[in-house]
Amino acid sequence: MSTEYFDVLIVGAGLSGIGAAHHLTRRCPGKTYAILEARDAIGGTWDLFRYPGIRSDSDMYTLGYAFKPWRQAKAIADGPSILNYVRETATEAGVNEHIRFRHKVRRAEWNSETASWTVQAERVDTGETVEIACGFLYMCAGYYAYDAGYTPDFEGTDRFKGAIVHPQHWPEGLDYAGKTVVVIGSGATAVTIVPEMARTAAHVTMLQRSPTYVVSRPAEDGLANWMRAKLPAMTAYGITRWKNVLITMLFFNLARKKPEKTKERLINLVRDQLPKDYDVETHFTPRYNPWDQRLCLVPDADLFDAIKNGSASVVTDHIDTFTEEGLRLKSGKTLEADIVVTATGLRMQLLSGMDVVVDGRSVDLAKGFSYKGMMFSDVPNLASAFGYTNASWTLKADLTSEYVCRLLNHMDRAGMDICVPHLDQPDMAATPWLDFSSGYVQRAMDKFPKQGTKAPWKVHQNYALDLAALRLGKLDDGVMRFWRKRAKAAA
Repeated sequence: MSTEYFDVLIVGAGLSGIGAAHHLTRRCPGKTYAILEARDAIGGTWDLFRYPGIRSDSDMYTLGYAFKPWRQAKAIADGPSILNYVRETATEAGVNEHIRFRHKVRRAEWNSETASWTVQAERVDTGETVEIACGFLYMCAGYYAYDAGYTPDFEGTDRFKGAIVHPQHWPEGLDYAGKTVVVIGSGATAVTIVPEMARTAAHVTMLQRSPTYVVSRPAEDGLANWMRAKLPAMTAYGITRWKNVLITMLFFNLARKKPEKTKERLINLVRDQLPKDYDVETHFTPRYNPWDQRLCLVPDADLFDAIKNGSASVVTDHIDTFTEEGLRLKSGKTLEADIVVTATGLRMQLLSGMDVVVDGRSVDLAKGFSYKGMMFSDVPNLASAFGYTNASWTLKADLTSEYVCRLLNHMDRAGMDICVPHLDQPDMAATPWLDFSSGYVQRAMDKFPKQGTKAPWKVHQNYALDLAALRLGKLDDGVMRFWRKRAKAAA
């Protein structure tokens, strides 16, 4: 089996991976690289998801790349527009030529003698195993399994005569016009699907076990559109980006410091959008504090409008069983349905489920610590892009890519081949990598690394702190160790 070699191997050709390649091309122009993508197209999440109304749940001035302005009028953009943006970025930077499609990464083995990773990838079209070596491995494959979403074991699904659909695998051509639909869930996917399907369905019911914080905001940013007409594109984009970053940070900090007042304000905003006699207490008042889970964004109040005009409704209850005609709930109430959509969440996974081996030793990353939210204790020359839970994904992904490029250039200048973060405080307290109560997070945290109580082992959900640490902070910080490869040292 012949093995190709690249200075950097990027895994994933979605929003993060295309951005990473663009940063690498600009900041490390002498580096060779390739991108491995398991699917047959660019786009990741934005190519995979095809459910009705698919859109961003963050504004595109922060979900977009720092280096490429978002030029469309809608700040809360639809999926196809975001996909076009990602593909346009790949074309402009010449990234397309470096992508190996239908390559599913299965295993990565590090060898300190050669200071290189050997990555085994399965050709999903042929079943063939391919080996590719690299000096640095950069994982940009997202945070969830693409093969299947999470669906609870509901009793009686085999009796149901209608269609059961998970949003992650939406069937092409599903006809729901004039049909009765039940959407199970209350997260970002559910609040997106419900108003969109309600446009043509006979009726759509959002069935939730418990409420989520739902916030309405305009789909268009009027100030951003005005500035784009008056100022150079990058100037207007940069101002809007920082405006939105600061507003998000301010709101998050306020929610943490004054959770009860923030909760009251959010619930009152919902009341303003619904009829006076609507039971907001039951259907839109969560049991947890704001930002213990991610807030759901509703552009132009479309969900509330669907509820007001009667095309959609919300039921808060637990499922007892599926029946032939729909669902029976624990309260005894029944919901008839032609189609049931299980918007019940994702299955999180680390590093695309890849096995990691360092010098012949299998590594359980869940037993280690996360360094700056992007590398792993005692694992050399490997980084992973992972965005924020309280802000746009790309804000952190951009900073991570910048840091990786700084790291590579630093090693070249210093004549080093290996970088590895090492924790020399064995008594440091360990806490979960993500402090989030969402079900999809809680189900997976035992498979993710831990975070510590202080930098650089603490995962900051704060763009300003990460900006200082990743763009401006010292690379040789006493925690990151640098080495020459053994073969070179011996010679």
